Amino acid sequence: MNTPHTIPRPGALLLSAALLAVSACSGADPAAEPDAGGDTLRYAATGSPSTATHDPHGGVGNESDSLRFGLLYDVLAVPGDDGTTELRLAESVEPADEELVEWTITLRSDAVFSDGSPVRAADVLYSLRRIEDKAAENFGRLGMFDFAASEVVDDHTLTVVAHQPYAAAPRALEAVTFVVPEGTEDFSEPVPGSGPFLFAEGDAENAVLERNDDWWGPTPPLERVEISAVADPQARAQAVSSGQADVGSSVAPSSVAAAEEEGLQVVRRPAVTMYPFVMRLDTPPFDDPAVREAFRLAADRDQLVETVFLGYGQVGDDVIAPADPASPETEARERDVDRARELLADAGHGDGLEVVLHTTTSYPGMDTAATLYAEQLEEVGVDVEISMDPPDTYWTDVFAQEPFYTGFYGGIPFTDIATVALLSDAPTNETAWERPEWDAAFAEALSTADAQERDGILSELMLELRDEGGYVVWGTGDGIDLATDDVADLPDGPGFDKLFIDQVRLTG
Repeated sequence: MNTPHTIPRPGALLLSAALLAVSACSGADPAAEPDAGGDTLRYAATGSPSTATHDPHGGVGNESDSLRFGLLYDVLAVPGDDGTTELRLAESVEPADEELVEWTITLRSDAVFSDGSPVRAADVLYSLRRIEDKAAENFGRLGMFDFAASEVVDDHTLTVVAHQPYAAAPRALEAVTFVVPEGTEDFSEPVPGSGPFLFAEGDAENAVLERNDDWWGPTPPLERVEISAVADPQARAQAVSSGQADVGSSVAPSSVAAAEEEGLQVVRRPAVTMYPFVMRLDTPPFDDPAVREAFRLAADRDQLVETVFLGYGQVGDDVIAPADPASPETEARERDVDRARELLADAGHGDGLEVVLHTTTSYPGMDTAATLYAEQLEEVGVDVEISMDPPDTYWTDVFAQEPFYTGFYGGIPFTDIATVALLSDAPTNETAWERPEWDAAFAEALSTADAQERDGILSELMLELRDEGGYVVWGTGDGIDLATDDVADLPDGPGFDKLFIDQVRLTG
């Protein structure tokens, strides 16, 4: 799911501070000639320094934290290049019963923590239970499982139990299942991990990691990785342009032209960024289907994609997970100002309607999207007040709470979105979408072993949500990372794929 993330747009002072932060990570004098880097990759990642954390199981709002955790800690599986699950710490994930409720996970036997102790099934189950215990912080990202009912079979085998039949269990265990030693309670500092890198120095805001030569996987080409949390996308781009970082993640499309002129790499992750406008169905005026439909018809989607993503994206038609294998084929929803006005009049708003649209600057273009959409809504008789909320509190005070706001999704599976944000009992039911029949059909899909049949059911559910739910999905944008010309093998897939950079290398 979207893991929600992270001050009106900072000015030059904060930009300088961000660049200094990147320099501080490498110990460089910002006034000196930039270090060529050698076998050290310097990565300026999306993140608010004030919310940086060492806890991999709670509410990880910073990409910088997730990126660091992906290097320090093993996970059971990762997203594969072809959209399938690629096993990592797990050697196999197989159903233990025909009902697809119990799943047996067999672990590789050669994984060890940085303190020399072997990674056991007990460590994995402890970590999974800790993620479950912190569901209120992490948006219930593994809420489909009952880890209290799960158990260790032996040192390298455990059985996990789903709350109901869950055919997509292997995919649900991808990426976020960071494993720590059993009994670990103090996360004020990094704890032992079994990942491809070790924590060497620094803090959660600016971390220096060194290669773990005892890792069971392919030897990382890099000796060191330095990760800095930089909140402003312009600062991340400038860090690469100035030579103070080798990679700047999730930069604004407006940075591309200058970057190409400077000979920098532009790494595009197709259609992975989405800023849907979210309407809560339990709050006026969005409790009226006619109003929601009017808001969808008011959107000039071509203008939004061109303005916000500068053409680095594609128009959306309100399907919440268009890259998912189950995504239905639909005809593009055309803008219809007259019909939108009629619907608002029928709903009792013929004399106009006033709403507040919340947005932030966590990701490049979120604020631009909201401002432009407000202008488009004015054409159908809606007076929109833009509330520019600080990134540090947006995902705790606005997300899943305010009746109308700019959301974010990053290419995660529809089943994850549904489990976390759409089911009636979802931990963060952001649109208050509560339909028992829809929930039942979703449960039926997840109990269906045949992938094609399962996708067919999910496709119908996505169509119902598209036409009657609380999302205006106007488009998807490419994720854009900048890198120096000697950086090779940066991941370019959707969702969590970008967190696993252990095979990135420097060619210079």
